[in-house]
Amino acid sequence: MIVVTGATGNVGRPLVRALVEAGEQVTAVSRRISAQRVPAGVRHHQGDLGEPAHLKPAFDGAEALFLLTSGDFMAAGGDLRATLDVARGAGVRRVVLLSSQGVGTGDLPPVLEDAVRASGLDWTILRSGGFHSNALQWADMIRARGEVAAPFGDVALPTVDPADIAQVAAVALREPGHDGRIHELTGPAPVSPRQQTAAIEAVLGTAVRFVELSRAQARERMLGVMPEPVVESTLDMLGAPAAALRRVGPDLERLLGRPGRTFAQWAARHAGAFERQSVEPAPRSSR
Repeated sequence: MIVVTGATGNVGRPLVRALVEAGEQVTAVSRRISAQRVPAGVRHHQGDLGEPAHLKPAFDGAEALFLLTSGDFMAAGGDLRATLDVARGAGVRRVVLLSSQGVGTGDLPPVLEDAVRASGLDWTILRSGGFHSNALQWADMIRARGEVAAPFGDVALPTVDPADIAQVAAVALREPGHDGRIHELTGPAPVSPRQQTAAIEAVLGTAVRFVELSRAQARERMLGVMPEPVVESTLDMLGAPAAALRRVGPDLERLLGRPGRTFAQWAARHAGAFERQSVEPAPRSSR
């Protein structure tokens, strides 16, 4: 049995599918989950990493655990120690943590990774670059105004497809040879916000204008959904990234035997999120 936390998110959903297709028994864990949100036959459990005692039923009988934390969890301190204690007590032997490249560059604190290393479990850490799917934050403005507003328009980073992260996680959870390893996961090429906008425009076949925000404007918008320390570190990584964050890493292609999928490929699969919905005109009343 493999437990997947964050099972309804951009990484968790394809990871659950990949594990099921490989013949694994899976327990899908999320704060908002139901039988309708997981593949047939997948056990599901409603739970929160912030309440580890409630997760024990999900961990019972499991051998491996995939850990994906939320922004809310990190804002509350990001302490995984109690969760890992419960998992170990329930018989879990292996944990795979989705972390961030920012930990390796010192832009983000190593609190999650430190807890995993000290857990007494066999561990693997996946340090991911930014997700292609972060572009979904632009969907409303593209549908409403045909524009993207973002800072640092020409700073290019090798963002990664969440479905590729899920494929790597499935390998690390199922196959030997990953204990004590850190895998750096990037996409196949750096891409800037302006280039991402152009890729979405090409998929839609309609004009999408790029509007560059100042750092102050971006900060104001981000504070509505992120705690201030996370906002500042995120803006630092986006605006003045270390060389390590700009570099395309070899681990994803080495582990999957193929290059990562490009942002343009991701945009083509998710075009519907950005398309304007046609509205049928109201019928005229007759007298």
